[in-house]
Amino acid sequence: MDRLFHLKEHGTNVKTEIIAGTTTFLAMAYILAVNPNILGTVMDANGVFVATALASAIATFIMGLWANYPIALSAGLGLNAYFAYTVCIGELNQFADPANPNTPVPNAWMICLTAVFVEGLIFMLLSMFKVREKLVNGINPNLKLGITSGIGLFIAFIGMQGANMIVSDSATIVGLGSFKDAAMVLAIAGVIIIVVLAHFKVKGAVLIGIISTWILGMIAETIGWYKVDVEAGIFSVFPKTLMSLDFSGIAKTAFKFDFNWVGGHVIQFIAIIVSFLYVDLFDTVGTVVGVASKAGLLDKKGELPRADRVLMADAVGTTVGACLGTSTVTSFVESSAGVAEGGKTGLSAVTTGFWFLLALIFSPIFLAIPSFATAPALIYVGMLMVSSVTQMKFNEDPADTLGGYMAMIMMPLSYSIATGIMFAMLTWVIVKVLTGKAKDVSPVMWGVFVIFLLRIAALVADFS
Repeated sequence: MDRLFHLKEHGTNVKTEIIAGTTTFLAMAYILAVNPNILGTVMDANGVFVATALASAIATFIMGLWANYPIALSAGLGLNAYFAYTVCIGELNQFADPANPNTPVPNAWMICLTAVFVEGLIFMLLSMFKVREKLVNGINPNLKLGITSGIGLFIAFIGMQGANMIVSDSATIVGLGSFKDAAMVLAIAGVIIIVVLAHFKVKGAVLIGIISTWILGMIAETIGWYKVDVEAGIFSVFPKTLMSLDFSGIAKTAFKFDFNWVGGHVIQFIAIIVSFLYVDLFDTVGTVVGVASKAGLLDKKGELPRADRVLMADAVGTTVGACLGTSTVTSFVESSAGVAEGGKTGLSAVTTGFWFLLALIFSPIFLAIPSFATAPALIYVGMLMVSSVTQMKFNEDPADTLGGYMAMIMMPLSYSIATGIMFAMLTWVIVKVLTGKAKDVSPVMWGVFVIFLLRIAALVADFS
């Protein structure tokens, strides 16, 4: 184990890595329920579940065994919604039968899978020539710290939403949830449990917090405080059964590409690919930088060793995922939950990948873990990641200051890691130029600047 993962070199051990990998899985297991729910609107839900579990396991194994990083991968949130709602049900409507303009293109999801497959191949080429690696290592240190802090706020926000601590409000956009809601109260209790256990240096504090909150949820449901309402999306926290294995759906999703449509709509297809590329590229960069920074895996220059392998694992995951029948596979920010438990090597990722395979058999158990039980982990880890702000320099270069700040504030407010990075890099380059420091802008940063300008132009023109 030590020869393969260099455990002693990273100051960790097998037990710590297994706990970390398990914690990461529990923090992101929700994707096994969410992804089939979203893509199931246009595809076979069972096939999507199997494809998601298999693609996640394969990509995460590659990350752990080849790149040796504690980063897990799965179908990206946001990208799956873009896949199903924006493209399949939305944009492709304009190519439907003129006699039935409101009817989506037949098998539109096949076109989307084709786009994801091509995106994965493009990313493999970019990773092979280390284009993405140069991007990761070319980001200013202050921006990296801002990205880490921003991701911390973002995942804490996600956790609070999952526990109904933060809810939508017509007057103020967001507001405080109700203390009558069992999910909110139990999530707060879970955060306190984790913090207290961590204070006393109890190993597996985050994992214990997740399981404890889940058990409290079972008690709350038994006494009638937590009320199940399937129509409202509130499901029982008790698993219906312990084991279930059904691979039949994968035959309906695997290798279902539509290159015939692509041949007649090349320009439109390119537009779809570019949108997938944009979000995946910068979500991945932000996540990898944030998680690696918090795990202390960046070198003395603030760069990520073996970045090419990290990004190749992401690219292969996307390609394999498309072949199996799921949307873009990307690095998951919830990996930071495992990092908080001490995960520092690929053994953590391999453990997470193993759980994804087990999920195929014990899916009823994993899918029964409610979002309010994993919320404490996200909130706690968010707190740890936000602490990176203490290392940011606010009184030196104004470009570094504004760029880092924009990364930190825009991620949670725009609900997008990629958008936070866009604002960070655009403002950084502009202020550098206006303050007479254009020479500090590397070719890589100029290239990113142009990419984001084109992205804004596309948004203004409503092309994507």
